[in-house]
Amino acid sequence: MAAMEAAADAALAAASRAFCGPAAVFIQIQGCLICLTLGLGWAVAAFVRKKEIRRMRRRIVDGNSFAFLCDDVNELEHSVQEKLPRVSVIMPLKGFGEHNLQNWRTQITSLYGGALEFLFVVESKDDPAYHAVSRLIAEYKDKLEAKVVVAGLSTTCSQKIHNQLIGVDKMHKDSKYVLFLDDDVRLHPGTIGALTKEMEKNPEIFIQTGYPLDLPSGSLGSYCIYEYHMPCSIGFATGGKTFFLWGGCMMMHADDFRQDLYGVVSGLRDGGYSDDMTLAAIAGQHKRLISSPPVAVFPHPLASDLSFSRYWNYLRKQTFVLESYVSKVNWMMNRALFASHCYLSWGFVWPYIMALVHVLVALRAPYSEIVKDASNSSCELVSMWNLTKVEIQLCNMLSPEGPKVSLGSYNWGLVFIAVLVDNFLYPISAFRSHFSQSINWSGIRYHLKDGKISKIERENKLKYTDLGGKHLYGKRTYPSKTSLFGYLSRTLAQWHQPKKYDV
Repeated sequence: MAAMEAAADAALAAASRAFCGPAAVFIQIQGCLICLTLGLGWAVAAFVRKKEIRRMRRRIVDGNSFAFLCDDVNELEHSVQEKLPRVSVIMPLKGFGEHNLQNWRTQITSLYGGALEFLFVVESKDDPAYHAVSRLIAEYKDKLEAKVVVAGLSTTCSQKIHNQLIGVDKMHKDSKYVLFLDDDVRLHPGTIGALTKEMEKNPEIFIQTGYPLDLPSGSLGSYCIYEYHMPCSIGFATGGKTFFLWGGCMMMHADDFRQDLYGVVSGLRDGGYSDDMTLAAIAGQHKRLISSPPVAVFPHPLASDLSFSRYWNYLRKQTFVLESYVSKVNWMMNRALFASHCYLSWGFVWPYIMALVHVLVALRAPYSEIVKDASNSSCELVSMWNLTKVEIQLCNMLSPEGPKVSLGSYNWGLVFIAVLVDNFLYPISAFRSHFSQSINWSGIRYHLKDGKISKIERENKLKYTDLGGKHLYGKRTYPSKTSLFGYLSRTLAQWHQPKKYDV
């Protein structure tokens, strides 16, 4: 035992000395610069979101009680609303989970005054989502233009993309815009109106997008997902032009799909795995504008039983995206993202590993002469607290009728651990994706060849999918009629209030 203890002390002392050399100092300085860059990015993002909050508050002070819907209350006049363009909302569904019902409610009860249709697209009638959403639509049958579309099995692209394209084929011929939503997106009442307004104001916009604000459920896996998304959120908090695209919320011109402009349909259909990465590559290649308005941030509650293994599968899915591409330029961009993200992730983690060694040396030094000679310490961290606080404020202002999101639910100790775990695992996941060229997602295994899906295997072994812990093949669950009716009553009451105000 004494020999093992001496060996451990010697190894700890050697590591401490090594982490004090010139190379170690460079790595620590580099880690500081990465932290400072992230901190600056989050500060700028918080400024953009905070600016929108201040603007909404000024409108409320000026007498506009519906600032969460529009800048000018006169925009709620019937004569203005009836001129709004038709929008088709397409949502590919897979499974049914604990948060889906509330998410769907926020989507179909949107306070958009123009013509609006919802197309819920499922793989088959055996999917639990088919029965749940059918029952939901039946509750609104006289007040909602919506239908469930059965897409069948995909053969040339991912099931999500297949469902999206089937929805495009079924959308109304007069629709001017198409809005693709994931079924875990929780919309604000004015979201569709805000996106449409920006599209009408600037016809140069090719795609409008937004980004989720994760609400961790308490497990380490959920905090790792939150940490993964937070650095990405910087690119979506520009208040306008961005180079990033999130597939959970994408509004585009419907005619772009009818005409297969720039190959948006063929690029997705012929071997496409990731909808957002494919469309972002097309936008970049043809120098088309992607925009992210400041109000496009959406609460995203994560599953209460989100395990670490499901987080790992999600991370694998995210890194696997970098293996798909539609052109040589897209391939080069993905390789650059692959290399830079891996380098920065471990560049961020290594200073903390060094600091941990120094802390262990400091704790062990009083009990070992070997370790005492090597004692030293260092540590630093930048928090995401401020941006999260601002985005929570904005979400609460944009959805005054919904349940309030609270910063108090976040465990910042777990956030710190998740920062280290996620950044340590990202390069491992990325390299595994690169060498395997296959991924199992939602019971379907996709194989890539030359950046395209070359083979699809349906394994149907998974019980749950996605971040919401949705049942894939389990017991069918139906929405509660009572709670749905109560929500509808409140929402419809708000919808009629603007017109009474105008009179």
